Amino acid sequence: MSVRSRKTLLTAVALAGGLTLAAVAPALAGTGTSHTTRAAAVSSQGDPRNVTQHVADFYGAYIDAVWSTDDKSAGDADKALRAFYLSAAAQKNVAAFEKKEHADGILFAQNVPVKWKVTSAGSGAGHATSRVTLTWSDGPHAEVTTIDVQSDVKTLKITGLKPVR
Repeated sequence: MSVRSRKTLLTAVALAGGLTLAAVAPALAGTGTSHTTRAAAVSSQGDPRNVTQHVADFYGAYIDAVWSTDDKSAGDADKALRAFYLSAAAQKNVAAFEKKEHADGILFAQNVPVKWKVTSAGSGAGHATSRVTLTWSDGPHAEVTTIDVQSDVKTLKITGLKPVR
């Protein structure tokens, strides 16, 4: 075999090996069992006039704030979010629940969910109801709870929260 043929063969083998490694490496990177943050391809958009979107924005920001216990800048974020998104009456009801139950009155729990989803559950008489689904762990048998969130259609303020039994 000539030197040129060997170089061509070695180049082809090296190129094929490199391409195979490039194709397999991303798949192998996600196979570990560590609890590190995993980036996902998520696309999001919003409409500040949409009541359900407003509730989704609140729950997303609120969960981020209470999840970030090691971030000192998140300390007062949950209070600011409540003040912005909840009506005065809803804030009082949440505070009363928290005093009585010693649990978070937005999540109706003492811990923080790992996932959340918000869907429209209907509207009428100037109010809209959004159904918030909270997932508390990963895996096939994860606990899921739901909350009905009532909002004023005109102001978009959350006026009531009720766990669904």
